[in-house]
Amino acid sequence: MAGIASALLNLAGRLEPGRAGERHAATHLKRVQRYRILASNWRNPKDRRQEIDLVALDGEVLVFVEVKTRAAGALVSGYHAVDRRKRAAMRRAIAGYLAGLRRKPVTVRFDVVEVELGRPPVVRHFENVRLFGRYFHT
Repeated sequence: MAGIASALLNLAGRLEPGRAGERHAATHLKRVQRYRILASNWRNPKDRRQEIDLVALDGEVLVFVEVKTRAAGALVSGYHAVDRRKRAAMRRAIAGYLAGLRRKPVTVRFDVVEVELGRPPVVRHFENVRLFGRYFHT
């Protein structure tokens, strides 16, 4: 029983920094970038494994945001942690999100927000990260 409690505490410890990073990212996108947040931690009702950290509007552009939280001085940046496997997962989740929309957006974009937890936290926003193929259509 002690092993299960310990595992749950470890899991909670890993989740909390991620949630804090998502809160910092959403605040940055709203206050600094003037995005309108439409959804946070969106999960596809047909496949709960598909998740998008933040869905936002930048003017008329629908923006899908992956948030990566890192400790200060981490060896791998959040931007570089969005590898080929994560990009494929994001494409599936985004397709699921778009399939549920009645009105398809004219333009979509993929952004990565890296949050370095420190005092104060540092937020780095990477706009229009390559995710879609050249001829992607919504």
